[in-house]
Amino acid sequence: MGRIRMLAVFLTALVALLWKSALAEPPIAGPQATAKAADTSDEGKFIRVRRGDNERPVAMETAVVHYTSQKKPGVTVDLVGAVHIADRAYYDDLNKLFEKYDVVLYELVAPEGTRIPQGGRKEKSTHPIGMMQEGMSGILELSHQLACVDYTKANLVHADMSPDEFSKSMEDRGESFIQMFLRLMGTGIAQSAAGAGGMNDADVLMALFAKDRAMKLKTLLAQQFQSLEGAMSALDGPGGSAIITERNKKCFEVLDKQLASGKKKIAVFYGAGHLPDMQKRLEADYGFRRASESWLTAWNLKPREKEEK
Repeated sequence: MGRIRMLAVFLTALVALLWKSALAEPPIAGPQATAKAADTSDEGKFIRVRRGDNERPVAMETAVVHYTSQKKPGVTVDLVGAVHIADRAYYDDLNKLFEKYDVVLYELVAPEGTRIPQGGRKEKSTHPIGMMQEGMSGILELSHQLACVDYTKANLVHADMSPDEFSKSMEDRGESFIQMFLRLMGTGIAQSAAGAGGMNDADVLMALFAKDRAMKLKTLLAQQFQSLEGAMSALDGPGGSAIITERNKKCFEVLDKQLASGKKKIAVFYGAGHLPDMQKRLEADYGFRRASESWLTAWNLKPREKEEK
């Protein structure tokens, strides 16, 4: 396999891992979400690439999926998909959205009771995933979730493992970040060999040397999310994983407490890769039904006016 193709596979695997990471530090006219009835074409999706009339990608979007309880009338849960590096406007929209909920359960592998100060942590991350996120946000000219989401709001509640819990869970399962990354690389190589994924050597080469390199790379990488379902399955494995299954269990323990306390309008704000498993849990174990979804623009892929001309 050529070096350029290997770079393409590496970038795809890296973005996939960031999408499903353990740390949150870890029309295009506007970023407003437009609610609509559940569409069978979007059923089960929590991330998508929207295309314009010429089939060119114009946005990568994440879902806000609304579920209604069949057992407790008036109780709703929204699964709010997150991309950990995105446009600043995306996080501004999320901050406004969170104001309407009684409680927002959020992911962050951190000690219980941790509160992220407004504007995020000032020191650089020393965790491999956090370091990769910071590096990718610079390359792609995107903002970082921890720096933009306002975690100081009273209705935001931590619903994730502590670092010790997460490390023990990975150890018990015999998992590591290197192992997960290599699995993703292997799946990417297999897809590339089969002609799947849509990223070829010429695309990568042109993006790397384009004047608007960040936009070109974002457009290429966004399209890879459409072919990541197999990669996500390989990463999670038939028996689940610490990074998805076990952390989702922890989140739902917090959800149980919030439901027991009488909260009726709840949001779960987690990386989009966590949400298919959460949807299954809500439907099978809690009697919720997917009722509608709206979409938020995470990456605006529309060319700048000058470049388009």
